[in-house]
Amino acid sequence: MKDSHILASTTNFLETLAINNNREWFAENKERYISAQNNIIAFIDRLIILMNTHDAIENESGKKSLFRIYNDVRFSKDKSPYKPRFAFSLQRATKLKRGGYYLNIQPGNNYLACGFFSPNPDDLKRIRKDIELNYKDWRKILNSKPIKANFVELTGSTVPTFPKGFPKDHEAIDLIRHKQFILRHDFTDQEVIDPKFVYNVNEIFKSVRPFFDHLSLVLTTDLNGEIKI
Repeated sequence: MKDSHILASTTNFLETLAINNNREWFAENKERYISAQNNIIAFIDRLIILMNTHDAIENESGKKSLFRIYNDVRFSKDKSPYKPRFAFSLQRATKLKRGGYYLNIQPGNNYLACGFFSPNPDDLKRIRKDIELNYKDWRKILNSKPIKANFVELTGSTVPTFPKGFPKDHEAIDLIRHKQFILRHDFTDQEVIDPKFVYNVNEIFKSVRPFFDHLSLVLTTDLNGEIKI
């Protein structure tokens, strides 16, 4: 297997790209890009193998999981042609397993995130209803030692006050207000190029399983506990 740890040359490429974000420089350094890209693909391939020892990952390869480095400038104020980062997501297999994993490699902005990034209206309502009825279970999961150690607190966008149909004075209104349910962990640049990084990422992703298991049960059943898939 190729180098599955992220090399300093890969992060150095991103640092230099951020300074020289133009097509001429990129064309002249295409080989550096391909080398860095292959390094990240090998990292993802190794991570998928590790993740499949404790979860079921839908992604078949690192190459298909990696996001494009090219920036779509049509509807963006940022007209830079490239995104100076490598990023990818992993999806859990089958409709019974919910939640997604994401990793962003960018000097000065390295992080992983996992959770529910854009629940559809029905799923969002179902999640909020579960919080309303079972908020003590949510507090217990989110305050568990592994999740507190790796993520500190639940993040993601929220409504400014409270969602329609839910009591504004509910004991867990801080959770009910969420539109996204994301757990995030930041990394230093040095942590990213540590040979153990792929194993650290795997363990942090693994620690979120109680949260994913609870939400998977919620989103595949109705309020009576009947399976709806």
